Amino acid sequence: MSTLPRQDLEQRAAEERKRLHSTIVELKSQVRETLDVKRAAREYVKPASIAGGVVALLAGYAFAGIFTRH
Repeated sequence: MSTLPRQDLEQRAAEERKRLHSTIVELKSQVRETLDVKRAAREYVKPASIAGGVVALLAGYAFAGIFTRH
């Protein structure tokens, strides 16, 4: 048998449940922030635009190279 009284064990179990609940709520919040598409789009719009422009420029040169002779 346990040397701790039943009431103490129940109290410790309740505290542990509260701690787990708060940890899960915090984890859910962090996941929502990480997967927020609008925030990510705002944060990376400039690098994405630059990368898209470079790809378009290279594709344009390659496409124009098909029709020109050197």
